[in-house]
Amino acid sequence: MRTRISLVVVGVLMAGWGGWKLLQGVDVHGLVRLPLWLGGAVVADDLFLVPLSVGAGWLVARWSRRPDAHRTVGVVRTTLLYVGITSLIAVPLLLRQGTGANPTVLPRNYLRDWLLLEATIVVIGAVGYFTFSRARASSGDIGGR
Repeated sequence: MRTRISLVVVGVLMAGWGGWKLLQGVDVHGLVRLPLWLGGAVVADDLFLVPLSVGAGWLVARWSRRPDAHRTVGVVRTTLLYVGITSLIAVPLLLRQGTGANPTVLPRNYLRDWLLLEATIVVIGAVGYFTFSRARASSGDIGGR
């Protein structure tokens, strides 16, 4: 019980310190824009990312019901997972590029680099898909896992 209380106290102190640093480091205009940005992130998540993720999951689940799909569905899921993770990381860079805030910070073409990364992930996933499905099909594993 003491450990739990001490962790709560430490968490509250750290949150208070973070709030204090936020108030000191951000001007009033930024403090007004912060809830708007957070609200926009929630709306974008609920209206775009969640339906896209649920739809992709539904398609993969439907596809995995066919015969022998259990052998390769892991490769497809992993590829989709890596595409999603790298896209979520790249979105702020793609949206920020070209705003003129500091041209030395973002000198690269992030859209081109992101598309090349996604294409590389998809190609590696396709190679893994075809390699894994052929290796399992030729191993004599009939109907089992």
